[in-house]
Amino acid sequence: MTNNNIQEKIEQEREEARAICDASGANSKECAVAWDSVEELQAESAHQKQNKSQSSLENYCDDNPEAVECRVYDN
Repeated sequence: MTNNNIQEKIEQEREEARAICDASGANSKECAVAWDSVEELQAESAHQKQNKSQSSLENYCDDNPEAVECRVYDN
């Protein structure tokens, strides 16, 4: 799922959560569950953004940890 798709899904879930909370009350279990779904999607979106911020060297080293460029030396 791309970040744009996740953002659309977050908006859909927000609308649904608002409707559920209006119908069942802000302190209901249904309302809490609906907002939990929104939070999970937001966490996934943040996770995808974090993964995209890796440099090409970091990606290379993830795939080739034994490469000379990826060696880490303790001082």
